[in-house]
Amino acid sequence: MKRWLRSWWSGLRYLLVGAATSFLAMLLFFAMALVLATCLIGVGIPALPVALKLLRYPLRFERRRAGRRLGEPIEEPYANVSPIRDPASLRDLAWLAVHAVVGFIVGVLAFSLPLGGLRQILTGVFWWLVPGGIPSSLAFVVNSWPLAALCVFSGIVMIALTFWAAPLARWQALATRALLGPRPGASLTDRVVELTATRAAALEAHGAELRRLERDLHDGTQARLSAVVLQLGIADQLFEGNPGKARELLGKAQDAATEALAQLRTVVRSIHPPLLTDRGLDGAITALADRCAVPCTVDVRSSARRPAAVEAAVHFIVAETLANVTKHSGAEHASITLGGTVDTVRIEIRDDGRGGADESQGSGLAGIRKRAEAFDGTVTLTSPPGGPTVLEVELPCGS
Repeated sequence: MKRWLRSWWSGLRYLLVGAATSFLAMLLFFAMALVLATCLIGVGIPALPVALKLLRYPLRFERRRAGRRLGEPIEEPYANVSPIRDPASLRDLAWLAVHAVVGFIVGVLAFSLPLGGLRQILTGVFWWLVPGGIPSSLAFVVNSWPLAALCVFSGIVMIALTFWAAPLARWQALATRALLGPRPGASLTDRVVELTATRAAALEAHGAELRRLERDLHDGTQARLSAVVLQLGIADQLFEGNPGKARELLGKAQDAATEALAQLRTVVRSIHPPLLTDRGLDGAITALADRCAVPCTVDVRSSARRPAAVEAAVHFIVAETLANVTKHSGAEHASITLGGTVDTVRIEIRDDGRGGADESQGSGLAGIRKRAEAFDGTVTLTSPPGGPTVLEVELPCGS
């Protein structure tokens, strides 16, 4: 019973607040009607988009109120376009018209029914104390016991009608969500747009990675192997006539081949570092921290193995971030925290540098975000002027 009474009072309170907001809806509706009317003569055209945008602020309160009633937040449906072109603006106006009428009527009933019912019961009980009877709330005078019984009965019925407050409040909240929330299927559409964008970013990152590998192989390994072939050819021609010079060229060819092999190993490590396979993600990140020019500490809170693609992405993100710390931050110390669950991996990289990191200015931050978004992950950068700079990345392991 206590739970039921709490639900009844919560619904009644929701309807009463709705009656108050219906007055605001009336004022806003008439104000918007005035703006639209002035648009017919051209005066209100510049003010229309501003008025539609300002209208969204009071409607946020109604979304939050309805969301609390339904037990789930109502997202804003607005697109990143002009308010005049946004279909959600028309639905805002429709909600104003509906709530100004329905919200007022329902709110008045929620206020008057319990008070009127209580008055009816009191009138039926105490009518005999007043000579000539007492007028009831239903426009008849109670001056006899049969009329008193009828008055009490009608009062009980009026109070009983307020028991519909909770479901009526829910219906009103559902109507608010239907008009002020996203259109059916809008979340799916947004998700498709988001996946299309992340797919394009992943393809762009993949293309950039292929171009980097091609550049490293062409400018490094291929050039040194070409030098080896050339030196071996010259040594072969000088072998009989000048053995000493031939041996010198063979030594240079061996050195060039060794350097080419080292560069080739570096390129292979950049594709998928062997440390990830041998020592796991925590060992590979520790190795990156040890090689960083800035003193760096590692806090491993989860050493569970993740999919190879996710571990490779985390390794790239950490390596790129530490390179940024070394080149741009002027930091004296950095720290890496590796955590997460079986389903997610979280990385936090913090430095005590000058701060002011800006993703739009390059420095590899855009590449980090694209790499994370390719896995449906999130990137949060906090870098106020003066520091510290904190980069937080979370990647799902089931993507």
